[in-house]
Amino acid sequence: MTEHRQLLHLVIGGELKDLDRPEFSDLPAVDFVGAYPNYRAAYDAWKGAAQRTVDNARMRYFIIHAHRLLDPGSDPDSR
Repeated sequence: MTEHRQLLHLVIGGELKDLDRPEFSDLPAVDFVGAYPNYRAAYDAWKGAAQRTVDNARMRYFIIHAHRLLDPGSDPDSR
């Protein structure tokens, strides 16, 4: 069994002030969907959250590549 390296990703979302930039209307109300060990798991969570709020045009969800913030040299795609 091959153990995969954890690459932390966070999924958050909320209602935006303006659709032209990612600035939330109510920062304390931002929805923290969760923390995930890889992009695939984060993408699945992002997609589910986005689909649940599809009727609100101002709602947006984002995947944050937290592993890049914690250890910028750890991203295999950046080499």
